[in-house]
Amino acid sequence: MPRKVTDLQILQRYIQGVMERAEHRAGGVDEICLAIAGAIIWTKSGDIEVFEREGEMKNVLWVNIDNKRYAFTYEHDTDSIDIKEGSTQGDVIISFTNENTAGDVKNFFSSL
Repeated sequence: MPRKVTDLQILQRYIQGVMERAEHRAGGVDEICLAIAGAIIWTKSGDIEVFEREGEMKNVLWVNIDNKRYAFTYEHDTDSIDIKEGSTQGDVIISFTNENTAGDVKNFFSSL
């Protein structure tokens, strides 16, 4: 169930959870995750929501940017953060790993 991020503590807990899960899997997104979080805050045009089940935040975040909804998912199989149009079932627009730079993140978010 989506939970609206109403303060920075909720967002901080979500990011900490993603980073902890990523570090258990060789840390393929633990660095780029921070750049993406900053870009989300920079470009969001609506609420940020995170997926929560039984009181625990999972690997999905939704945000509206320029009146379009995007789903951000941490993919265990590819150890990447995928950005999808609309929902977790949407088309993957881009995947990020630690191989990407902060500049890659900025360029992508600037194009939305």
